[in-house]
Amino acid sequence: IVNVWYSVNGDTRHVLTGSADNSCRLWDCETEDNEPYMKIPCNESKITSAVWGPLGEFIIAGHENGELNQFSAKSGEVLMNMKEHTKQINDIQTSRDMTMFITASKDNTAKLFDSTNLDHLKTFRTERPVNSAALSPIFDHVVLGGGQEAMDVTTTSTRIGKFEARFFHLGVEEEFGRVKGHFGPINSVAFHPDGKSYSSGGEDGYVRIHYFDPQYFEFEFEA
Repeated sequence: IVNVWYSVNGDTRHVLTGSADNSCRLWDCETEDNEPYMKIPCNESKITSAVWGPLGEFIIAGHENGELNQFSAKSGEVLMNMKEHTKQINDIQTSRDMTMFITASKDNTAKLFDSTNLDHLKTFRTERPVNSAALSPIFDHVVLGGGQEAMDVTTTSTRIGKFEARFFHLGVEEEFGRVKGHFGPINSVAFHPDGKSYSSGGEDGYVRIHYFDPQYFEFEFEA
């Protein structure tokens, strides 16, 4: 099994998993049964990332073809679907209150959506594939991680090897900072729950933990 991901709901009673076998499965964490209580097949395009929606009533899933689906957590039926990305969705992360979520895609963008109706709210554009994106729990900030593998680059680029985490302002969709450190594409980013630091995991085999300096907080208050 490859491309496995999972997400535990808010009360930790249920866990959502998916893999390259083109299925999404729901499990009961409180039982010892090795069988899921629901299987959601995805034959047209495999699910590459998914998260629980508010109150655990539905599941938001991103697909290899760039499509987003909202599934009922009770019946498994598709409640709504839409397509704003043109390539694979690599990551989905929700806001702290779960009213919004952000997607990261191979189409060089990250996009912000409303969790309930899947309305597209914002777009954050880069020059390289975005592998992961996260929303700050305390500020209107977004951090993106990604980068293109050298084997995927057909022409010489001055940006090869520069794998920075990139920060955008949620309101104006503009980049305001970059943090270097990794020597390969960044595969995962996440804010600490208190918003005072973030971590990044890269293809270079390292997880880096970054603590924000005082200027970071002064920037937000001045903005």
